[in-house]
Amino acid sequence: MEKEVGRIVKVSGPLIVAEGLKNCRMFDVVRVSDKNLIGEIIELRGDRASIQVYEETSGLGPGEKVESTGMPLSVELGPGIIEGIYDGIQRPLVGLVKAAGNRITRGVSMPALDHQKKWEFKATMQKGDKVVAGDIVGVVQETKVVEHRIMVPFNVEGEIKDIKSGEFTIDDVVCTVATQKGDVKITMCQKWPVKRGRPYKSKINPTVPLVSGQRTIDTFFPVAKGGAACIPGPFGSGKTVVQHQLAKWSDADIIVYVGCGERGNEMTDVLNEFPELIDPKTGEPLMKRTVLIANTSDMPVAAREASMYTGITIAEYFRDMGYNVAIMADSSSRWAEALREMSGRLEEMPGEEGYPAYLSSRLAGYYERAGIVKTLGSDERTGSVTAISAVSPPGGDLSEPVTQATLRIVKVFWGLSSSLAYKRHFPAIDWIQSYSLYLDKLNDWYRDHINSEWAELRTEAMAILQEESSLNEIVRLVGIDALSDKDRVLMETAKSLREDYLQQDAFDEVDTYASMHKQYKMLKLILNCHHESLIALDNDADLNDVISIKAKEAIGRAKYVTEDEVDQKYAQIEKEMKQQLADTYKDE
Repeated sequence: MEKEVGRIVKVSGPLIVAEGLKNCRMFDVVRVSDKNLIGEIIELRGDRASIQVYEETSGLGPGEKVESTGMPLSVELGPGIIEGIYDGIQRPLVGLVKAAGNRITRGVSMPALDHQKKWEFKATMQKGDKVVAGDIVGVVQETKVVEHRIMVPFNVEGEIKDIKSGEFTIDDVVCTVATQKGDVKITMCQKWPVKRGRPYKSKINPTVPLVSGQRTIDTFFPVAKGGAACIPGPFGSGKTVVQHQLAKWSDADIIVYVGCGERGNEMTDVLNEFPELIDPKTGEPLMKRTVLIANTSDMPVAAREASMYTGITIAEYFRDMGYNVAIMADSSSRWAEALREMSGRLEEMPGEEGYPAYLSSRLAGYYERAGIVKTLGSDERTGSVTAISAVSPPGGDLSEPVTQATLRIVKVFWGLSSSLAYKRHFPAIDWIQSYSLYLDKLNDWYRDHINSEWAELRTEAMAILQEESSLNEIVRLVGIDALSDKDRVLMETAKSLREDYLQQDAFDEVDTYASMHKQYKMLKLILNCHHESLIALDNDADLNDVISIKAKEAIGRAKYVTEDEVDQKYAQIEKEMKQQLADTYKDE
């Protein structure tokens, strides 16, 4: 196909208009001017095309050429993608630094994957086997943690004519499939357009939680594997730190972290921390199962929109191999701002607060690509993509369009509170305001894997926290002395839940992560203390003696008990607590 060449007639920031492109299609990638800038067609009117340029457009003028590639914006998928650090359109940032220095030179182009490196390919099928799209023909040990599975491309079905094991580059043919339309040569590298979701057999109802090691989330507001969650909150409330914790400790097989329009120093923290942090599941550095996409606030605004699609396409690719993938986007508000800017330059009719009318449908299109699915292929594989996005509403106003559009789509809302953040309460998730709609679906898993009483403990703990919120109104009006003894005990238990259980130290090597077993034991310890305190009151114990037992201090420090000592130490604390509370009424 002959490449079509047009000419620029208008330049407006990252948007240019070119004419003479009548045979082009929506979302085709183009090369702009002799500087070879990358752009994407986002509007067509006759032979005029409006093009979103992913690089700085200063110096461009009318009359310069625009050449179509005839292909949509696509990502390279193959061995070498794990541990990769890319910009919003999947250019490798480490390679760009070597080629062009610390500032990305305009027009610089580089393949996302290393096409020279040889990988050890091990065939898992043999000559004569029947294959369909999605079947795994071989594997490559990409890192110590991730086995990269080479799949038959979409729309290919037939019989293996030739397959070989050995060391190959990603462009070498490792398998040939004889189909009705002729032979198809399979390499270890695929390309896929970012705006199109990868196909699967069927979606499955999510019933397994994504365990994050964060007590507030796992206990009260869990997200299912294959679910979608959002973290709205005002500036400085800890959205990025919560996402970093989820990326570090959640039990997903693969993490895709998208820094979308956020500060560069936050991405630097990720780049510095992840190679050093040890994954509790594998004992290897976290980078061994992570892909980073960095489109920071100083990078071209147009590439922000692409960055989230690039991330979710990579996540779907690993999902198709049968992995559980978690994608963190920080933040979707910056992505929506990029949409708003491009919409304004296209002179489209603005919607609420200047955002385009299609904001909700674009957000829904992104989140709907999350899910747990039966993948293509003749074997019964399942994989999942869990989408977790930060939302940065201006001034913390949760009624603004991006937050509201997101809340209509996702099922988990972790609302961050600035007042909790200012009190140094991390994570600053407001337990009164937040919710998870997955609780009922996950109860069977908790019953089978944690304990049959887990749901009751969680319900009781939340009831205590909600009751404390009501009692605080009375305390503010007439003072704490107006409360009954049982209400005073409830307030003490709620304080223990808030400060000892919900508050977690992200920088303490023990408290940064709590297994589900530790969470169960810890929650039961606090609630058993509550029950024993009420029994003591019923036996006419003095309130001050009940709420000042020495074991309360040990319960407060229980979060710092290492995982291997939980059963022994918690049993000891509970024994001491029961004895001390019994002593408060035996002395009477």
